[in-house]
Amino acid sequence: MANPNMKIQYNQIFINNSFVNSVSGKMFPTINPANKKTIANVAEGDKEDVDLAVNAARAAFQPNSEWRTMNASDRGKLIYKFSELIEKNKIHLANLESLDNGKPYNSSLSDVQLAVSVLQYYAGFADKIHGKTIPSDGPYFTFTKVQPVGVVGSIIPWNYPIVLTLIKLAPALATGCTVVLKPAEQTPLTALYIAALSKETGFPDGVINVVPGYGPTAGKAIASHPDVNKVTFTGSTEVGKLIMEEAAKSNLKRVSLELGGKSPLVIFDDFDVDEAVKIAHDSVFVNMGQNCCAASRAFVQENIYDEFVKKAAKLASDKKVGDQFDADTQIWPLVSEEQYNRVLSYIETGKKEGAKLEAGGSKVGDTGYYVYPTVFSNVTDNMKIAREEIFGPVQQIIKFKTLDEVIKRANNTEYGLASGILTKNMNTAMKFMDNINAGSVWINSYLVFSAQITFGGFKQSGLGRELGEDGLKDYLEIKSVSIRQ
Repeated sequence: MANPNMKIQYNQIFINNSFVNSVSGKMFPTINPANKKTIANVAEGDKEDVDLAVNAARAAFQPNSEWRTMNASDRGKLIYKFSELIEKNKIHLANLESLDNGKPYNSSLSDVQLAVSVLQYYAGFADKIHGKTIPSDGPYFTFTKVQPVGVVGSIIPWNYPIVLTLIKLAPALATGCTVVLKPAEQTPLTALYIAALSKETGFPDGVINVVPGYGPTAGKAIASHPDVNKVTFTGSTEVGKLIMEEAAKSNLKRVSLELGGKSPLVIFDDFDVDEAVKIAHDSVFVNMGQNCCAASRAFVQENIYDEFVKKAAKLASDKKVGDQFDADTQIWPLVSEEQYNRVLSYIETGKKEGAKLEAGGSKVGDTGYYVYPTVFSNVTDNMKIAREEIFGPVQQIIKFKTLDEVIKRANNTEYGLASGILTKNMNTAMKFMDNINAGSVWINSYLVFSAQITFGGFKQSGLGRELGEDGLKDYLEIKSVSIRQ
């Protein structure tokens, strides 16, 4: 059950299965966004701490180490045991997530369950990763061997800390890699608790290491480290480019990125308006809009536009404000002061650019980082709020006429993470699916996620894929072997 008064057990860096202070001795505060109060001070890792963590991960990856010589089936059993421990501790983890991130307790509990399912899915893959035989020319027996890429640096954001920690860990562990993980400085607490559970599970020393700290110091040290073989990052496109640059300048390490989005949801007039309003609302205001694939551009066909706008505004206005431990809360705080100011700035920009404010448009009091769900109509494609990722509770409703027109307009963005269409005409839906430049296409639904479904973006929404069987590929190297017969 929800418990806002929980004790913080872990606030140090986790290296080689031990919690230690940072080399510098520095600490940084992590803040409860509902009341702006410090929850705990956390050890601040930087380059020296990353060096120690990478050394531990490299030692655990040596050819004769316990981890490298472990049977693949036993590795899978260990990952599954890890998932069971996380599920056993789901109430504590959910409370910790809500306290640190600001999202409601029930949402955090759902996040834990999704994270458990991801671990269990990849646990089953551990002994099913193998190469192929190849009918090569000449007197040769040729086959491929797949092997772990090595030490992986994982840098995660603050919007879904538990889920993304385990989305990064699960395929790395299944393939036999070792990991140095940096949680977001806004939300480090659940990653540290998960680290403690990994030790309890029985992972060998150095397999999992967690270094909390800031992006320009700890994050940069991971991305540029010459002994890290791969870096995986979820976050903004701007930071993703910096990580690619550091990876290229150092050792040309492998890079996978899940970045920003400005995702379209296209709503045709043959679809039930009330259902469309509800789907569109949930798709943009989920997690208070702090979601990389939020449907922040709602394209609505002109015949139902006015009705849709009226109902969307009412739905956004009828919400209860509360803290993350109130079961009835429908409006909860944004994660930080920085994000709060960013969202309010975009709302003011929308007003100045001529979009019509239909609901919300302001902060909620001064106690926490609260912003009312905001709806804009009369939005045009050239407006800043229609082009840039806001990452907050702001819905832009845009009018369109025809399928060909809306496909062109929906694709007119630097992003390509997700998309959706609501229509009863499957020919319309299939043409949209074929022509939209996005990694996910949801038809008559939105935000359909599970461990089995591959996720990733086109264009500047990222490189590589996560989840599903395809999520293993970026953690593997392929070696071709030919034997003369």
